[in-house]
Amino acid sequence: MYVILDIETTGGKFNEEGITEIAIYKFDGHEVIDQFISLVNPEKPIQEFVVRLTGINNKMLRNAPKFYEIAKRVVEITKDCILVAHNATFDYRILKTEFERLGFDFYRNSLCTVELSKNLIEDQPSYSLGKLTKSLGIPITDRHRANGDALATVQLFKLLLEKDTEKTIIQNSIKYFDNRQKKEKLKALIDELPDVLGIYYVHDHTGKIIFIGKGKNIKSEINNLFIKTSKRAVKIQERANSVSYSKTGNELFTRLKYYLQLSKIDPKFNFKKKFKINEDDFNHDSFMIIDKGREVEEHAVILIENNIVISYGYTNLAHQENNLEILKSVLTSIENKEISKTVIKNYLKRSKVQKIIRF
Repeated sequence: MYVILDIETTGGKFNEEGITEIAIYKFDGHEVIDQFISLVNPEKPIQEFVVRLTGINNKMLRNAPKFYEIAKRVVEITKDCILVAHNATFDYRILKTEFERLGFDFYRNSLCTVELSKNLIEDQPSYSLGKLTKSLGIPITDRHRANGDALATVQLFKLLLEKDTEKTIIQNSIKYFDNRQKKEKLKALIDELPDVLGIYYVHDHTGKIIFIGKGKNIKSEINNLFIKTSKRAVKIQERANSVSYSKTGNELFTRLKYYLQLSKIDPKFNFKKKFKINEDDFNHDSFMIIDKGREVEEHAVILIENNIVISYGYTNLAHQENNLEILKSVLTSIENKEISKTVIKNYLKRSKVQKIIRF
């Protein structure tokens, strides 16, 4: 069961807004079975730009019920329902804030029709409610009034239910206030990872990499990520659909692959730090670094020629390392020479590798 709602507010500072109008439609997946619409006296002035946008002014709300007078009805109509809204984060936050002022904990699972529309109705020029409904031929009256916007969202949600033919996208998009299902999903992702040195990649439901991490124990590292409560970590947890990984065998390869892939992939939730390039030359113009590989009989190799990092990769046969032409064909070319050189130089200043062969 769903409740599709829209809220208009006074505007103002974050978490200080007051509700001026609310419209809620209880929807069973086929039709509306209950509704609640009301102006609300916010007991504070409305911002001028909001008055111009909605047409709701302070005089209109003078005799409207205050939120505490409609709170019981809101609780009753939303009980055991998934809260659906266009930009649900906003509407849910406003409701929770109003209930917190009354000393009441208001928790509901939620769905956002903006996020759903981006997944199910691709390539739209805009996902704002007004422009999206217009492009889809959904009628909308009283734009920026709670009832008009809520009714349009009902029609949009019906369409989204139809487009979700496998009935998985909407289910996977529900944000659970108690986090039980999310925690079970994250635990399953953690359980699939090994206790190895390397890099891990968090993918969203489309397979896109949204975060890259590294560590001596990638299972432990991602477990730490999934129990953090920072805004960034929570967003990663909500979007995490799968996790892949790459064993590296040694710390130098871990750092090198990590920074190279950060620069190439640019995941959404990794911090955007400016990488300070070390422009100094190596002590030798051309040489080969050999370090511990991923397996017992394997070597990790980095090839440097004329002070430029050319390629890197793994070998498991001595003649591959002894024949430069064969070695070059086995190794993977490095595109970002500057980052590679900086990572390697910084590492060699502080740490040792198994062998360096100069030529």
